[in-house]
Amino acid sequence: MVDVMSQNEIDALLAALSSGEMDAEELKKEDTQRKVRLYDFKRAVRFSKDHIRSLTRIHENFARYLTTYFSAQLRTFVQINVVQVEQLPYDEFIRSIPKMTILNIFEAEPLEGRMVLEVHPNVAYAMLDRLLGGVGVSPQKIAALTEIETIVMERIFSRAFESLQEAWKTIIDLSPRLEALETNPQFMQIVSPNETIALISLSTKIGDTTGMINLCIPHVVIEPIMPRLSVHHWFVSQKKSRAPEEVEILQDRLTQAKLPIIAELGESQITIHEFLNLQPGDVITLNKPVNEPLNIKVGEKLKFTGSAGTTKSKMAVQIGEIVNEGAEVHDE
Repeated sequence: MVDVMSQNEIDALLAALSSGEMDAEELKKEDTQRKVRLYDFKRAVRFSKDHIRSLTRIHENFARYLTTYFSAQLRTFVQINVVQVEQLPYDEFIRSIPKMTILNIFEAEPLEGRMVLEVHPNVAYAMLDRLLGGVGVSPQKIAALTEIETIVMERIFSRAFESLQEAWKTIIDLSPRLEALETNPQFMQIVSPNETIALISLSTKIGDTTGMINLCIPHVVIEPIMPRLSVHHWFVSQKKSRAPEEVEILQDRLTQAKLPIIAELGESQITIHEFLNLQPGDVITLNKPVNEPLNIKVGEKLKFTGSAGTTKSKMAVQIGEIVNEGAEVHDE
C-alpha cells in the first residue's frame, strides 16, 4: 500500500527543504534504497479496499432493513448502524466475542459454507425481554437460554435473514436459512482458525440498551462472487436493461392506471360578498362563449380541446384536437 502524506507533513517537508535543514539529494538516495515492510501471514489480506467499500454499502442497507424489522417486531425504538467493515482471522473473531453470546449459524444458497450472525447478550436479552412482555431491558446476570427462549430467538432471527436477502439482491439472490443457534463460541467451528473473514460490525440500540451485532462472512464462502463486489460490476449492473417480461408487466400495470379527466366549461371571478350571497337559481357567467372549444385536462396538464354534448342521456365531451403534449395550463 502507498503511504499518503497529510497536508501538514507536506508543508513541513517543503519548509525544511527551503530552509536547508534537509537535502533533496539525500531524500532521493533514501527513496532508491530498498524498503522492507512487515507482513503478517496470519492476517492475509483477501479483501481489497474496493471489496470493503462494496460490503459496507450492502450492509448499510442491511442495517436499515433490520432497523425497520426489529422496530416492528419489538414495538419500540430500534437503531442499527454499520460501525466498521474489516478483515481478520476467524480465530481472532472468536477470541473477541463474549464467552456467553448468541450465535446464529446460517447458510445462504447458492453460496457454499456457513456464516455467523453474532448478537451481544445485552441486545439479545433486551429483545427477548421485549418479546415476552417486558420493557426491553437486559438482565444483570446472563444465564443460559431455556427451551422456550431458544425457540423465540430462533423465530425472530430466522425472519431477520430476509433483510439480508434483500440487501444482497443487487449482487446475488440469496436464500439464507438458519442452521443452528449456539451460545458458546468454542463449540462453533465453521472454518479453520487462520481463514480470513469479513467482519461487519453493527451498533445496535434498543430503547436504552446498546450492544453490537456482528456478521461474520468467511472469505472462502463469498470467494466465487468476489468479482461482483467491484465498483465496475456495480456500474455495469445498473446499466443493464430490464428483461422483456419485466417490461411487459410494467406496461400492463401502466395501462391499467386510472387518470383523472377534467373538461373545463370556463372560469369566472366574483367577489367575496357575491359569493356569500349566492342563492339557488342565481346564474354565474363564465368567461368562455358557448361555441368555443372546451379545455380537457389529464391531471393538471392540458391535453385536448373538445365540445360538450350528450350520449345515451349522459353528459359527454367530444375530443376535437390534441394539444401539444405536456403543455402546462396557465390561468389567465
